[in-house]
Amino acid sequence: MSSSALHDRGNARVRTGRRAALVSAAVGTVAAGMVLALATAASAGTTLATAAAEKSRYFGTAVAANKLSDSTYVGILNREFDMVTPENEMKWDATEPSQGQFNYTNADRIVGHAQTNGMRVRGHALAWHSQQPGWAQNLSGSALRAAMVNHVTQVATHYRGKIHSWDVVNEAFADGGSGARRDSNLQRTGNDWIEVAFRTARTADPGAKLCYNDYNTDGQNAKSNAVYAMVSDFKARGVPIDCVGFQSHFNSASPVPADYQANLQRFANLGLDVQITELDIEGSGTAQANSFASVTKACLAVSRCTGISVWGIRDTDSWRASGTPLLFDGNGNKKAAYTATLDALNGGTTPPTSAPPTTAPPTTPPPGTGCTASLSLQTWTGGFVATVRVTAGSAGTNGWAATVTLPAGTAVTNAWNAQNSGSTGTVRFGNVAYNGQLTAGQSTEFGFQGTGTPPSDTPSCTAS
Repeated sequence: MSSSALHDRGNARVRTGRRAALVSAAVGTVAAGMVLALATAASAGTTLATAAAEKSRYFGTAVAANKLSDSTYVGILNREFDMVTPENEMKWDATEPSQGQFNYTNADRIVGHAQTNGMRVRGHALAWHSQQPGWAQNLSGSALRAAMVNHVTQVATHYRGKIHSWDVVNEAFADGGSGARRDSNLQRTGNDWIEVAFRTARTADPGAKLCYNDYNTDGQNAKSNAVYAMVSDFKARGVPIDCVGFQSHFNSASPVPADYQANLQRFANLGLDVQITELDIEGSGTAQANSFASVTKACLAVSRCTGISVWGIRDTDSWRASGTPLLFDGNGNKKAAYTATLDALNGGTTPPTSAPPTTAPPTTPPPGTGCTASLSLQTWTGGFVATVRVTAGSAGTNGWAATVTLPAGTAVTNAWNAQNSGSTGTVRFGNVAYNGQLTAGQSTEFGFQGTGTPPSDTPSCTAS
């Protein structure tokens, strides 16, 4: 989620008429004109699924098996969505409650409903530190690794050929500025556990898209940089990964980041699909509607953003129900956020916004000479990703440069938010056009990926 305070899920987290075709018969000498008018009208989808399909994307939702007996819920599901994600029914505790004993009843019910109604399925999730059965929580080391491999194999094989995309690994990176892996029982089996999970899933279900899924990665930050570095490494070494999922849980304290689209694009540039997997936005009215429209437009602007899934149907179905974060109210009525999303999918207009506040034009900070830099690392055997935070001194900056000394045999292979001069020895990283100006005390971050031994010295920083 977009706020770690809201993300204490654990076991407490309770996590589409198919596209109608309008057919008209036209007769007589005016038939051609009538057909042309109808074809033009049909280009604007009247539901989320049909509108998204016009743009070669899906529009999905999380589904709970126990709500498939609710006629209002199912009516909206069948009308509006063409992709479903089981909220909890495919997680480890649900599918393998006792070691080696598998239970697919509720997950099969969701998959069956999807197949009957022409929907696709996102599998969620094969390997996750949370919602593990008690027996798995009590394992460690090679025993846990073997259990994870068997679990991924059995579940992915059971659903082989029925899944559009698998969340193979979910939420494996820590919050905060470290860019480190989350300390979990799975991580403690060895840093290669994510790679092993992906290779295992490919063998078990070779036709499905294999995704990494996480929260607080919606903009460019230490966590998303670390995911980016891992995915880059996987692509370079042939580890099977096809997509990255961005959960996109937003609220007023953690709104849609300004670089949301750019962040989706940089992952897509790696040759991956990107998917918005668990979208919900707390709020109401115009502000909420505009945020949903903004996310939708960002996905449409990135050619490899293949679809959007909201995390629930009605506000009352949400794990964040008090924040009314979805597109339908508790009675199943369409909200302003629904209309804004549909309009965005159709390339139309969003609800009117209030006039923006008047602000004074930005001033150029006076030239200064001071800045400081700090370094954080995420490492694996033979490589690392470094995140450098540059903080302006009392005079601010018009530009900055940070210098990092690399150990012998270490080389920079990739950098973002900075331009590097050289790749070995003493490497200078200079600001790019959009992050050189910092006011006093303001910080920005850049990152780089490398092979070999990571640097240990604090970078030096100069400002102009």
